[in-house]
Amino acid sequence: MTQAAADRFLIAPAMPERPSDHNIWSGLHGSSQALAICEAAQTHAGLTLIITTSTDEAIRLEQALRFFLGLPPDDDLAATASQGLELLSLPDWETLPYDMFSPHQDIISRRIRTLHRLPRTQRGLLVVPARTLLHRLAPPSFLQGNTLLLEIGQTLDIATWRHQLESAGYRHAENVYEHGEYAVRGAILDIFPMGATLPYRIDLFDNEIETLRTFDPESQRSIDRIERIELLPANEFPWHKEARSAFRNRWFEHFPRADKDAPIYRDVSQGITPPGIEYYLPLFFDDTATLFDYLPAQTRVFTSAGLEDAIDHAREEAELRYEDRRHDLMRPILEPRLLFMAKEECFGQIKQFPRVTVHADPVGAGARETTCDTQPLPAIAIDGKASDPARRLKAFVSDFGGRILLCVESAGRREALIDNLTEFGVRPTPTESWKAFVASDTPLAITVAPLEAGLQMNAHRIALITETELYGERVLQQRRREKPTELNDAGYRDLSELRIGSPVVHIDHGVGRYQGLQTIAVDSDNAEEFLTLEYANNAKLYVPVASLHLISRYAGTDNELAPLHKLGTDRWSQAKQKALEKIRDTAAELLDVYARREARKGFVFEHPGEAYRAFSAGFPFEETPDQQVAIEAVLEDMTSEQPMDRLVCGDVGFGKTEVAMRAAFIATFSGKQVAVLVPTTLLAQQHYESFRDRFADTAVNVELLSRFRSSKQTSQTLENASAGKADIVIGTHKLIQSDVRFKNLGLVIIDEEHRFGVQQKEKLKALRAEVDMLTLTATPIPRTLNMAMGHLRDLSIIATPPARRLSVKTFVRQREDAMVKEAVLREILRGGQVYFLHNEVSSIEKAAADLRELIPEARVGVAHGQMRERELEQIMSDFYHKRFNVLVCSTIIETGIDIPSANTIIIERADKFGLAQLHQLRGRVGRSHHQAYAYLLTPPPKSISKDAEKRLEAISGAQDLGAGFMLATQDMEIRGAGELLGEEQSGQIESIGFTLYMDLLDEAVKAIRDGRTPNAELPLSHGTEINLRIPALIPDDYLPDVHNRLMLYKRIASAKNQDELKELQVEMIDRFGLLPDQAKNLIRQTQLRIRADLLGIQKIDAGNEWGRLEFGNTTSVDPLILVQKVQQAPQSYKLEGANTFRFKLKDTTTDGKLAGVADMLSELEQKKSA
Repeated sequence: MTQAAADRFLIAPAMPERPSDHNIWSGLHGSSQALAICEAAQTHAGLTLIITTSTDEAIRLEQALRFFLGLPPDDDLAATASQGLELLSLPDWETLPYDMFSPHQDIISRRIRTLHRLPRTQRGLLVVPARTLLHRLAPPSFLQGNTLLLEIGQTLDIATWRHQLESAGYRHAENVYEHGEYAVRGAILDIFPMGATLPYRIDLFDNEIETLRTFDPESQRSIDRIERIELLPANEFPWHKEARSAFRNRWFEHFPRADKDAPIYRDVSQGITPPGIEYYLPLFFDDTATLFDYLPAQTRVFTSAGLEDAIDHAREEAELRYEDRRHDLMRPILEPRLLFMAKEECFGQIKQFPRVTVHADPVGAGARETTCDTQPLPAIAIDGKASDPARRLKAFVSDFGGRILLCVESAGRREALIDNLTEFGVRPTPTESWKAFVASDTPLAITVAPLEAGLQMNAHRIALITETELYGERVLQQRRREKPTELNDAGYRDLSELRIGSPVVHIDHGVGRYQGLQTIAVDSDNAEEFLTLEYANNAKLYVPVASLHLISRYAGTDNELAPLHKLGTDRWSQAKQKALEKIRDTAAELLDVYARREARKGFVFEHPGEAYRAFSAGFPFEETPDQQVAIEAVLEDMTSEQPMDRLVCGDVGFGKTEVAMRAAFIATFSGKQVAVLVPTTLLAQQHYESFRDRFADTAVNVELLSRFRSSKQTSQTLENASAGKADIVIGTHKLIQSDVRFKNLGLVIIDEEHRFGVQQKEKLKALRAEVDMLTLTATPIPRTLNMAMGHLRDLSIIATPPARRLSVKTFVRQREDAMVKEAVLREILRGGQVYFLHNEVSSIEKAAADLRELIPEARVGVAHGQMRERELEQIMSDFYHKRFNVLVCSTIIETGIDIPSANTIIIERADKFGLAQLHQLRGRVGRSHHQAYAYLLTPPPKSISKDAEKRLEAISGAQDLGAGFMLATQDMEIRGAGELLGEEQSGQIESIGFTLYMDLLDEAVKAIRDGRTPNAELPLSHGTEINLRIPALIPDDYLPDVHNRLMLYKRIASAKNQDELKELQVEMIDRFGLLPDQAKNLIRQTQLRIRADLLGIQKIDAGNEWGRLEFGNTTSVDPLILVQKVQQAPQSYKLEGANTFRFKLKDTTTDGKLAGVADMLSELEQKKSA
């Protein structure tokens, strides 16, 4: 096909030209609607506006448009196609009319970007849902007049600029993470402007802009340089003083009877942006505008069928909500006509433009109607059960006689599908894009695009088939992060959560309370910064920031109950001593198990090549990078000599079970038996059915031991296990009772390890030396624990979440029908879905019936663990494909498929759940980039236990992403940190704090491994103590935020080697600007400390003319060298006592001291290496 032919229209009829012309294009099935719109837009020198009936339809249409225009599928990137066509979207606020909270920052950012671009758009497409179209907006002059431009070389006065930002609605923050925030640190300004995809870092030299760079909000490190930034206002309304006083005047014009203390009015008067202020927009302006005021003159309009009903529905909803809320004098609201256009006004505006309505079926509109030549695709789904699965597809390919393009969701799926179809004798050729396909003459091609529906054109003989149509409704998971997670969790995180009065542990003095950072002048010209700790009887201890590695946050019992030690008594050293003896035993026991494992050769499983590949192909999703790494590690462990002992950690729904199934497959392939141990009967049932499904095509026999089985079935299973007939046995802790015997056990898989008690763990520990172990857990008993056992087990962490998630907004509320109704409606109306968690199977049907009555619009489904697996699977699949939008369910959803559009979870009786479980359940939502909500409903406050109250407080406090780690430590504090390794250690942990317990255990394990006795006196190498009497600190004018400063101090003090320190220095310069002298001294002093530590020096001291080195018992420096030095120059060197060496400083300035000590260390290092 020639290029000219490729450029001509495939299906689009001619567009109407005159305003108020209204044509109808019918016969457009599947994604041919998007193609027709695309083709029409490509010939039009202006804007094409597309109005859809719902947000859902808008998202689908936008994805299809991206495909036909050859744009990347990720909707975050600015999108301009090669023909100069710009694709814009005006997302819905995703709040209900008169809501009491504001839309998410990212949504506002995208809206402001679009509204700012619109009037200047030469050629473009804009997709808008009907609800969004009705909103009245700020006048175009507001956005055009309030945009700031910044370029390199421009002068910038920080004070005025801050004032400008505040009045444009930007918020000041310590670190910039999301849209609308800015931070000022000396001469470095960070800002995340609206409409930008990344935040910017502005470097000033004096008051001139020296560089502009983008940076990554996660790591806070810079990325690229840029030339200029456009700063748009942070809100869709003005926020300077004049605008706020105009708001107050109009407030009383509109609401003469309103209460003077109305929170909205008071907030605005005080300059606080109240949530939900968007629904008071008209009070900021003399006149509001509508989207039509932003459109350029040359605009054409496409509308979806059913637009009129959608507009009626949206208006009706606003009226209803207005009637419900209008009588509240504390929160008076504006009439709907001031906030939304009426239907007549809206259609009156649309009439100014030429318009086309698209339909799938003919409507009989006479001359105005053009019927396009497309038809729905026939049934071509691949039938996995048939002898020739691709029979229908082959028949279609041979009968169609035209060209066919297959669309899949990702490159991985493309490869899999090509392999799959090649087996069936169909061979598609990969192609880059739709345009490339149309221009080529390939009969059968395949490309990557997230399309939902295909199309079939008769005249041109072109068909487009999507993966959904090929595989029926295959549940696809989209992942965006590419690289596997690193295994390093920064221990200094714990200090950033310190509040004044929190208990902390000092390794030499015990548990005290943190009282903040203080700068104290040590002598006349040097100030140093100290961490102030308070002990019993108000005794104060000042810890120099260089020794922060001796301090850790106390975790053990509740903060109020944490011990408070006295300074100068031996109570602390006794507690430490006692704990240490216990720790020594624990360590020895662990090592004993370990040694037995090391000594024994495990069974070497053979690698089941081809059979394994076929088994893997049965996994319906694409493996995430982390999952892939974990699977490979397991494979390697099992095919090597050592018995495997691996812990796989991963959040809910990140695919741990698949790792277990692959391991089970390898074991059974080598003729070994597998025991799968799970904590609850429900999970056992669920695993049993999913293992049976997954192993259906193999000869593996899967059995179940649980209380759901009759005693006859149970005894049959036990018999099969001991006779070796049962290959995989799944069960609860019954499995490890003494009457269960396996003939040839090779692998034990433990799921949800954190839910087993101490006794069971003791039993399992005995098994460990004998067989391969694979442990799965979702909520890490905090990561450090696994690390502590990390000498004993290998750890795989699966933490690849989709990239652009927002944190989940969490509300803890008493249960009320009105609130439940609002929560559900808010989600349904933005095209989303709701989980309603009701954990009583007996009354779950009643709960669903009540919901149907309360919210007639909702389509309610029910899922719980006592259903048959097939039925449950069907319901989950229906829910995924939006046949229901509310799912009333039990905690069975803790495990299950990702449902990206389910973004609200309502948990009844939330006070009955543990923290880890609440975190896990909350993790079921917020899996796409919409704001997600979790409502934890509780009974009246009187009936909630103290612990439950604390748990709910903790979870509503931890709303950031990655809160799992923090919550795990908090959960330990609420429950006490027992049951890690054995039955006895919880008391010890309580007395000395969890972090120190772990450090001591680590140390003891290391010592025993190196053949030393763990020494109670020197339990932890403190590192070298260094005091050079020089100003070494991070000045507060360089970094004013105490938490940030604390974290950096802790990270500097904990740096293990020079490289880590260098990396830290680079990061500090990048984030906060060039290091002032005091901070440079701190870094240099730390470098010396690290070097001295390696030489076994305990203390370095530098006074007015002498420097002192104090050596430890295990120093690697040869005493002869020191003796020689003293003999050669007795006036410059002296030995004092058995382990102290003094040397004269040539220069006692700060630099002189640092250089003097460094030279001395260099000499000792050389001699050591010589």
